[in-house]
Amino acid sequence: MNLPDETHWRIERATRAAVVIDADAYFRLARAAMIKAQKQILLVGWDFDARINLAWNDDPPGVPTEVGEFITWLVKRRPDLHVYILRWDKGALKTLLRGKTLLTLTKWRFLSKQIHLKLDAHHPVGASHHQKIVVIDDCLAFCGGIDMTDERWDTRAHEDDHPHRTSPHGWPNKPWHDATTALQGPVAVALGDLCRTRWQIAGGGEIAAPSTTSDCWPPDLEPDFEDVDVAISRSQPEHGGQEALREIEHLYLALIARAKRFIYAESQYFASRRVAEAIARRLDEPDGPEIVIINPVTAQGWLEPIAMDTARARLFEALKKRDTHDRLRMYHPHTAGGTPIYVHAKVLVIDEEVIRIGSSNFNNRSLRLDTECDVTIEQGGPHERARIAAIRDDLIAEHLAVEPAAVTQAIAERGLIGAIESLRGEGKTLVPYDVPDLNAVQQWLADNKVLDPEGPDEMFEAFAKRRPLLGRLRDRVRRRRR
Repeated sequence: MNLPDETHWRIERATRAAVVIDADAYFRLARAAMIKAQKQILLVGWDFDARINLAWNDDPPGVPTEVGEFITWLVKRRPDLHVYILRWDKGALKTLLRGKTLLTLTKWRFLSKQIHLKLDAHHPVGASHHQKIVVIDDCLAFCGGIDMTDERWDTRAHEDDHPHRTSPHGWPNKPWHDATTALQGPVAVALGDLCRTRWQIAGGGEIAAPSTTSDCWPPDLEPDFEDVDVAISRSQPEHGGQEALREIEHLYLALIARAKRFIYAESQYFASRRVAEAIARRLDEPDGPEIVIINPVTAQGWLEPIAMDTARARLFEALKKRDTHDRLRMYHPHTAGGTPIYVHAKVLVIDEEVIRIGSSNFNNRSLRLDTECDVTIEQGGPHERARIAAIRDDLIAEHLAVEPAAVTQAIAERGLIGAIESLRGEGKTLVPYDVPDLNAVQQWLADNKVLDPEGPDEMFEAFAKRRPLLGRLRDRVRRRRR
């Protein structure tokens, strides 16, 4: 692979690999794969909710669809199967409000010798464990941006209303767009090693790798790639003797720098100074790449919009001042009825050369404060190049409610931005980002990265010592005005 050493932990072979879009497909495929498990299932996540449904029909007959009941069924069926569930400790506080999940976890904790639970508190104050990985018998791994929890399920149609898109309480959930990968072969062994190491660091003891592997590839999943190398990249803060890892940060910067024609990204946030500076350097070039970023209208929750939306506004405004060649766009997907679709996917496609999917976002904490895991596939010939382009075009087609072939043709004729603009219409579509007006307090919060620090050191560092969010971007704009 043509990736610098500092951008990845390991490069391993995948005998089969597929990109899985949205949780409807992911949950069904993960369930089908886990049914085949013989020895070991590793579930590592930011959140886990035992009440959610993985499927909506009784297929195979008699197999539970609710994830908690399903895992209980799995271990009763196979006495040699062990399931390990590792989740971020602070996120687990939500479990106290989930009666059935709390009851299920308590039952597992005290009544099952095959289901092992651990809350991972090995992180700096304010950090989170954000990796989303499932490994089955070291044969198959899912790695990406989807947790097995509430609010994730949706189909690729992203309808305004869907009877299955509800919380365990029956409340309607909003439309949700997400992505992950399915990986078979030696790369799954490597991701199993990562999860077992995480478990041990969290205080769970040593887990032996499964002695035998099984073919857990879901029968309904058509691979996008066969016999390809996959790079595994991580973020990890320095903490308690644990070294800082910034492979994902280096990966983002390297991929942005190598793009020739197109950069297509989907991310929950756009708040990273380093990513913005890398994009700015490309915008300065007279023949640099077109750049399209798909974001949600606003971040989720009550605190995130203050941190992420304000930083996005400041960074994007500064970048547009650098965009003298008009090659940068940001869009939000909407349903046919005009409801914003929440973008939780973390996808980066460079030309037709590289696709990267994982748990990390374009924000500071993903690069230096939280634990993250991304996987990257690079084209090794005409087939991989065609599949990478097809996956990108399929994602754009999903957002615009058109056929992928129409996107492919439009890109060939008009380029990336021109294609999207020509295909945008009424109903389900992409809406351009409009930079909001920020008050003085919002600007100060964003510029000082108060709620999105660049690593554990900045959590308690005086604001005067912090690197300003717009440092290099603003300086360059000022020099141009002179």
